[in-house]
Order: sequence, then structure tokens, then C-alpha cells
Amino acid sequence: MKETFVLQFGGKETNGKDLKDTVKNIYAGEGHKVSDMKKADLYVQPEISKVYYVVNEGTETESKGEFDF
Repeated sequence: MKETFVLQFGGKETNGKDLKDTVKNIYAGEGHKVSDMKKADLYVQPEISKVYYVVNEGTETESKGEFDF
């Protein structure tokens, strides 16, 4: 099955792939290997154009933060 997720709000648009790719790039930029990502939770707040994320919660390689979309 192929899936498409597009979020449109307030004249902006983003999709699930772009959000996941951004988290992967941030994680790699912190010095982690993308292959070490086991779980990523993304919380999108379109009214403020923010995405909050937690990668590998509760592990040594946990990363959390936020970014604008």
C-alpha cells in the first residue's frame, strides 16, 4: 500500500515524507546514525507551524526538539 499524507493549513502545505526527512536530518546532524533510529514520534501543531519530535524515547540515543514547517 502506498500512502500519502498532506497537511494544508493557513496557506501552508507539508507532507509526511518531508517531516520525517527533516527529523532524520536533524538526528544525523546531532552525530547519530540514521540507521540507529528505531522509533520517531512527531506531533504537528499546524496552527503555529511547529513540529515537535521525540526519537528513540528512553534510550541512550534519545533526541527531542522542534522545528517550523
